Amino acid sequence: MKQTNFHTHTSRCHHAFGNDEEFVRTAIQNGFEVLGFSDHACWKYDSDFVAHMRMKLDEFDDYKDSVLYLKDRYKKQIEIRFGLEAEYFPKYMDWLLDFCIENEIDYLIFGNHYYGTDEDHFYLGGAKGKYIKGYFDTCVEGMKTGMYAYLAHPELILRSTGGVITPEIEEGFHRICKTSQDYNVPLEFNVLGMQHNLRMGYEEYPHSRFWQIAGQYDVKAIIGMDAHEVGDLNKKWYDSALEKLSEFDVEIIDDIPSINYKKIKENKIKV
Repeated sequence: MKQTNFHTHTSRCHHAFGNDEEFVRTAIQNGFEVLGFSDHACWKYDSDFVAHMRMKLDEFDDYKDSVLYLKDRYKKQIEIRFGLEAEYFPKYMDWLLDFCIENEIDYLIFGNHYYGTDEDHFYLGGAKGKYIKGYFDTCVEGMKTGMYAYLAHPELILRSTGGVITPEIEEGFHRICKTSQDYNVPLEFNVLGMQHNLRMGYEEYPHSRFWQIAGQYDVKAIIGMDAHEVGDLNKKWYDSALEKLSEFDVEIIDDIPSINYKKIKENKIKV
């Protein structure tokens, strides 16, 4: 099994640290064979909203140039892929699809952080009330688009709740796993979250109960470091995650396919 990671952020998201080349060198030093950059995607909003946890549109060209430069410079030492982590914002999905085609994005990771659009400020980590159903509805709808290589931190809804799983949340976890199975969208075992769990002394995400449920379905799991600083690419964290994930009855994969966004658009036009 190859040691790979497709979930890597850069300082452009305004909450990650270190320069891009440091991430590449650290990945090589720690035995990674593939490193995917997937910083928080920029969006072209209809409003004058300015997000503070993601790349801005005017920062994207520098991101693209940097990743492609590093991909070529280090091609003999490590394979580098060019991606983004993006939400499912229904009103902007056509724009995102065109953006991926125009910029030849290799893949998107589905990070379901906000409901509707972050312009509305409904953060889904620790969602309550109607947004519990909203979290799972948007997970399912986004996974069905075919635009995402995998679903990141599927248990995000447990963030800041002490890891409490209500019957409604457990039912939602079954919905995610059923959709993962039916649409062949892998699920991420999030290593940054695992580090947080260890510090807190209890599970939020990844959560053992979720992965027990996942084992009831024919799903694939992938380890995502969710690196926000170079220390997050330490091999000890990868090995620890692999050991923990191996306790569950899920197929562990080490690679993802590039997404053919042109084909997705062609199929949308035909419909």
